[in-house]
Amino acid sequence: MIEKFISPGDKVEMKSTVNVVLPDGTKGIKTYKSSVYDILDEGRLEIVMPKDQTKLVLLPVDGEYDVCFYTHGGMYRADVKIIEIQKINGIYVLVTEMISNLHKYQRREYYRFNCIIEMMAREMTKKETDIYAEGLAELLPQSDMIRGVIVDISGGGARFVSRQLFRESSMILMRFELPILDMEKSFLLVGRVIYSSEIVNRANEFENRVKFELIDSVTREKIIRYIFNEERKNRKK
Repeated sequence: MIEKFISPGDKVEMKSTVNVVLPDGTKGIKTYKSSVYDILDEGRLEIVMPKDQTKLVLLPVDGEYDVCFYTHGGMYRADVKIIEIQKINGIYVLVTEMISNLHKYQRREYYRFNCIIEMMAREMTKKETDIYAEGLAELLPQSDMIRGVIVDISGGGARFVSRQLFRESSMILMRFELPILDMEKSFLLVGRVIYSSEIVNRANEFENRVKFELIDSVTREKIIRYIFNEERKNRKK
């Protein structure tokens, strides 16, 4: 099925999903540029091993990456896992398998920060969305929220994992805390679901992507400040 969207030769960006050691000795997220070598079966594809200038970058088997595909039909992304390294016609390639569904997306306006943040969420009614828009968020019930984990966040939205599938385009109420200036700040935000699907090979676990709606500039700035501070801590480590 993926050959309908991705073709050999398409450019890719592979972003590590965990912190790696960067050239300056610090830890952080590294992005590698490469291209698709070939499409295999059962959600597998071959990616040309990336280079740093003229040297091959030996990415490890079992490593997982967030991959963006630049195709004639637009930009697509999926999480992939390296399962083997081969040399084909003198070219080193990474044999990978998709561990999430392939979906189309637009490049984000804000930097996305990988994290692990406990959260609560539930779908909202139209009336509740209107109440929130009027600045009366404290009137909204929060007792029936389900648990989830935010795995990346930006000033524009978030990606989280839950045990509930959400309707795309639905509005959800999200509650979580972020450490800002050594204090836990609580957030009660509204997000519009732009993607929700079961994670491949993980029954009853769903990946969800939301765009923050009805968010004021002060709140957005607090999230961006949290990301900036955490990135600075990672660089120091």
